[in-house]
Amino acid sequence: MGFTKKQLQEIISYWREMADHDWKTAQSLWQSKRYDACLFYCHLALEKLLKGLVTQETEKTAPYIHDLEELSKRANIDVDYESLQQLAAFTNFNMRCRYPRHKQAFYKLCTCKFSEPYFNKTKPLMLWLKKFYQTNK
Repeated sequence: MGFTKKQLQEIISYWREMADHDWKTAQSLWQSKRYDACLFYCHLALEKLLKGLVTQETEKTAPYIHDLEELSKRANIDVDYESLQQLAAFTNFNMRCRYPRHKQAFYKLCTCKFSEPYFNKTKPLMLWLKKFYQTNK
């Protein structure tokens, strides 16, 4: 079953809006020094932007995966090596936060010093991804 253009635009808009919502959550978590959760929400914001781009590119529902590198491939985005490495790092934050045996170690890892570079990279990555959105497709 295919989507109408209107339905596709609604789905794509949903992903963008939810990415912005998760970015605001990440910012709040940063302010409250909840760095592990902040990085998880940074990942979610990037994932949702990519899922919107996958939907835009394929005109299908985005897959139920969390791997940002794979999503960028499915969105047909030309990603340079440095950006690909950053996406891989953010994918790790998602996986480590989800599984109980990794949560404690991840929590200890996520000091301000460790987390700050990733937090600071999120917004530029989001702005870069938003450039691939087409408003009249």
